[in-house]
Parts: sequence; C-alpha cells; structure tokens
Amino acid sequence: MKSPRTPILLLGMCFAAAAQAQFRKPEDSIRYRQGVMEVMDFHLYRQVGSMINGRIPFDAKAASRSAGLVATMSSLPWPAFLPGTDSGKSDKTDAKPAIWSEPAKFKDLSDKMQAQVVKLQAAADAGDLEALKVAYRATSNACKACHDAFTTQ
Repeated sequence: MKSPRTPILLLGMCFAAAAQAQFRKPEDSIRYRQGVMEVMDFHLYRQVGSMINGRIPFDAKAASRSAGLVATMSSLPWPAFLPGTDSGKSDKTDAKPAIWSEPAKFKDLSDKMQAQVVKLQAAADAGDLEALKVAYRATSNACKACHDAFTTQ
C-alpha cells in the first residue's frame, strides 16, 4: 500500500536531482543564489524601500513591478543551497553552516519571507502607499531574521 506521502517524496527527490544536475560545482550554486539575492535586494530595498523612505518619489506602477519581481524570485534561491555548497574554490559565500545543520529552521524562515512577499506584492498592486509601508517592513524583517540566523553579514 502506498503512503499518501509517496508522491510528495518522489517529487522532492526528482527536484533535488534536477537541482544537483543544474549546479555541477559548488561555485555554480553559490553564484546562482547570490545573483538571485542581489536582484531581490535591488528591487526590494533600492526600489520599493527607496520609495517607502522618500528617497525617490512613490510610483505605484514601479512599486508593483518591483514587488512582483521580488515575489517571483523569492522561491528561486532555496534549491541552490545543496549539501556541499557551503564553499567554492573561487567563490566566497556568507552562508553559515547552520543552513545545512538546521534545515527545518532555514526552511521555516524562507517560507515566512515568501509569505510576507506575497503581502508586499498585494499592497504594491493595490497602489496603497501606507499598506505598502506596513508590508515592506514585515518583508524586510522576515529577510533580516533569516540573514541574522544564516549569514555572516
């Protein structure tokens, strides 16, 4: 008799195998996840955050576009945190070993960030600056919680 978890387990194994094939060397994984984080940083902090903090004028369309990019990209870096990708020959990583020794906590914090990003996108799509400010702060705090726990910066 098949367990109800079998399809999920098989899907997870296939996804892990595909991710492993995509990142043949630890450096590939490190560069990929750093690239994703850099683009998210630009759109979250330098675009939306600059609007929130009054450094650039609020532009509802630009905020919506940037929040949408952050939401899309928020699911991308996690498959690149494969075992053995905590360092590369020529690529420095700020990832702490706790990512691999505390995977449940890492997943929980990444899930919380992704949930906040959905709210950020909804607020940006609505064009409501006050709601966007609240969602931005919650998203920023969720990002910070993960970075405080799992990176050296």
